[in-house]
Amino acid sequence: MSAAEVNFDGLIGPSHNYGGLSDGNLASARNAGDVSNPREAALQGLEKMRRLVRMGLVQGVLPPLPRPNFDLLVSAGFGGSDAEIIEKAAKQAPGLLKVAYSASSMWTANAATVSPSADTADGRLHLTVANLSTMLHRAQEHPDTTAVLQAIFSDDRHFAVHAALPMHADFSDEGAANHVRLSAEHGAPGVELFVYGRDAGESLAGFPARQTRLAAECVARGHGLAPARAVFARQSRTAIDAGAFHNDVVCVGTADTLFFHEAAFEDTEATLGALRTASQGLFELKPVMVPLAEVPLEDAIRSYLFNSQLLVVPGESRLVLVAPTEAADTASTRAYCDRLVDGNGPIGRVDFVDVRQSMRNGGGPACLRLRVVMTEAEQQACHPDVLLTEQRIDALQDVVRATYRDRLAPADLADPALASECRLAREQLLKVLNLEELA
Repeated sequence: MSAAEVNFDGLIGPSHNYGGLSDGNLASARNAGDVSNPREAALQGLEKMRRLVRMGLVQGVLPPLPRPNFDLLVSAGFGGSDAEIIEKAAKQAPGLLKVAYSASSMWTANAATVSPSADTADGRLHLTVANLSTMLHRAQEHPDTTAVLQAIFSDDRHFAVHAALPMHADFSDEGAANHVRLSAEHGAPGVELFVYGRDAGESLAGFPARQTRLAAECVARGHGLAPARAVFARQSRTAIDAGAFHNDVVCVGTADTLFFHEAAFEDTEATLGALRTASQGLFELKPVMVPLAEVPLEDAIRSYLFNSQLLVVPGESRLVLVAPTEAADTASTRAYCDRLVDGNGPIGRVDFVDVRQSMRNGGGPACLRLRVVMTEAEQQACHPDVLLTEQRIDALQDVVRATYRDRLAPADLADPALASECRLAREQLLKVLNLEELA
């Protein structure tokens, strides 16, 4: 069946700031406390979306979540008017106020795990919202993310939106950032790779392993995947401790190609063997492994070479890698990209995009998008105004220019006016997308 991969990017919200809230995310820690530019961040993200539209791809968008999260602050014991809640939290619990303002939902690779209708038992497209239970600033997202996805994928004849797994460490789920779907073509049955960092109940030293195998198994079961077509692989502990807090920092895949670093998996040979077994009769796996000797792990993580979008582009015989400009600025990754393109492998072009505001908080092009393989009928059945045209991108950019600050320092979170600005900006963005019901 004919289908297309629709990339639903997160529209970066007006409270984008460098809070340094993410343990194990080196860029987040390195830039904690710096002054951010929410306006520039959102415009950069929208220009990346425009680039994909101009490539002839279907591009979607997810709106920012409501910030600050007053429900979180009220549950923490703060009361009064909005301004009074902000004032009290800023004085008594500034760390919690920073959490309430987190704009991390921009990284929609963590919004959910998605299985297309070609893979599921009931022939519907399934989305399971990630609970993101490891980090407080992300654990608050799933109720609002569920509402957004239910508004967009509301037709239960075509879609099944599953609630987040239980909020317990054994069920830690970080969504599509630890999931890769491979197939002969987007509309054909495929193999789904679930990558986990620990088993339920397992305690590990070092940076947190945010995904459990139990969570991955629950998602695969809930989506009705054939057991023979679901592969579970353990992420390398070395990679996690080096700063690869999600698998998509060291691995990306699409169609029949898996592009990954030599240090991505705990057992690379076993992972590739399981993928080849699962793909028998469907497609021939094309693994592209980047050797440690050519790209040191620290360069791969600093440049986010693998946190790129690997795309099937109409009219091109080889895949296109949309990588952050940091990968062009890092000597080893730039040299590898040049060799990659000059070779005769499955990846034929590398495009570099500027998403520096997101990168400084630890999220590259792949973090900013949720891949959803959709048939034409499913595209028709979803909320139409989240599928972007250049005109709608222009309209969203107009709102951003009019309502977002171009400077946001940590001390500014104590300003009650910021909360009002965030609410106004989101309301106007939702109006452009005809999603006022979410306001």
